[in-house]
Amino acid sequence: MTKELVTSFSPTDLRTRRRHLRRQRGVKSLQTVWRVLVVGGFAGGMFWVTTLPDWVIRRPEQVEIEGNELLSPQSVRSLLGISYPQSLLRLHPDALAQHLESQGPIASATVRRQLFPPSLTVDVRERHPVAIAYLTDSKSPQPKSTDDRRPSFGSAAGLLDAQGVWIPLDSYQDLSPGTTLPQLKVKGDPQWYSPKWTQVYQALRDSPVAVEEIDWQDRSNLILKTNLGLVYCGADSHRLPQQLQVLDRMRRLPEKLDPQRIAYLDLRNPDAPYVQMKATAPTSPDRSQTSSETPNEPDL
Repeated sequence: MTKELVTSFSPTDLRTRRRHLRRQRGVKSLQTVWRVLVVGGFAGGMFWVTTLPDWVIRRPEQVEIEGNELLSPQSVRSLLGISYPQSLLRLHPDALAQHLESQGPIASATVRRQLFPPSLTVDVRERHPVAIAYLTDSKSPQPKSTDDRRPSFGSAAGLLDAQGVWIPLDSYQDLSPGTTLPQLKVKGDPQWYSPKWTQVYQALRDSPVAVEEIDWQDRSNLILKTNLGLVYCGADSHRLPQQLQVLDRMRRLPEKLDPQRIAYLDLRNPDAPYVQMKATAPTSPDRSQTSSETPNEPDL
């Protein structure tokens, strides 16, 4: 009876049974390891929570500023708008970066939290001002802009970068050592000339002619103040590169005409430039107050 029961298991059945037992032992071992990991993780987590450090920034000096060239670290920290003390866990790096980028002087920003020791690292890319803008009366005032970073007409002077973005002047009250503001001045309503600014500034930047001031108060006539005097360029800013080329060829004009007698250079038609002279002393009430002189060649 016993012999008959034993011989009823074939070698295949025995191999299958052994494989099944090994699989069961493997599952039990895996379950044991998993239990150990869970218990160990929970115990480690409880220990970490009970020894949680004081993740609070208490001073502005715990905010490290990187990438700044014009603005001082104190200026960038003030733009963050953080009140101290402040828990690091309540600060959201992306929200802080967006807040910085909404400020005029900052083109882009990245904010990182560091828990050991508690601190913030702020990496910024600044907007570089290229001109000081003065808001003066315009002959044809435009509606106020909805852009909060651009001032309403009649507010205080500010700065412009190469793309025409308005930067509040008070942002640069505390400059980094050795940093100076641009010398180029712009007069007019930025809400009107902003679409033209990038093209005009690029033409001026690429020109060998030194321009001290851009006067946009008269929308029908862009006026440049240069070392040769005032230059009338008209309303079509697309012709400015050609006008600057003509002006460059006229750089020796002071050698042939007294600069004190020149009222302005008229380049509204760059193909036919002429020099408007100041009035001479009148000999009678009916005498003309102005005279003009047209150069024989544009390379005077």
